[in-house]
Amino acid sequence: MDLSVKQKFETYPDEVTESLLVIRSLIINTANEHGIADLIETLKWGEPSYISKIGSTIRYDWKPKFPNEYRIYFHCQTTLVDTFKEVYGNTFEYEGNRALIFKLSDDIPTKELSHCISMALRYKKLKHLDLLGA
Repeated sequence: MDLSVKQKFETYPDEVTESLLVIRSLIINTANEHGIADLIETLKWGEPSYISKIGSTIRYDWKPKFPNEYRIYFHCQTTLVDTFKEVYGNTFEYEGNRALIFKLSDDIPTKELSHCISMALRYKKLKHLDLLGA
């Protein structure tokens, strides 16, 4: 784990850390499944962030302002979240065209979220395809 990301994780309450570690693992595992070896883990805007050369940045975070939820952020100038809405509808809760919102108590739809993450990690190769190739 990147040192700055590790330090960020140390600031989260325990129940938040558990949920966000699941998201971190899902991002890393999805990158590995798609042969994305250049995945970079860092902090952007103080949030754990992941980027590949062929993709768009994925960030996630928990904020004390919303103590029972966390968000996974995608670049708002992409078609990612709009595509997620089209493909997965009510499977997720959305924040405009920039984020997926999860309650700490939610069961994560792992298969669907992994697919969304894979589209983000490969966005530059998929952006010309209808529904990003979904």
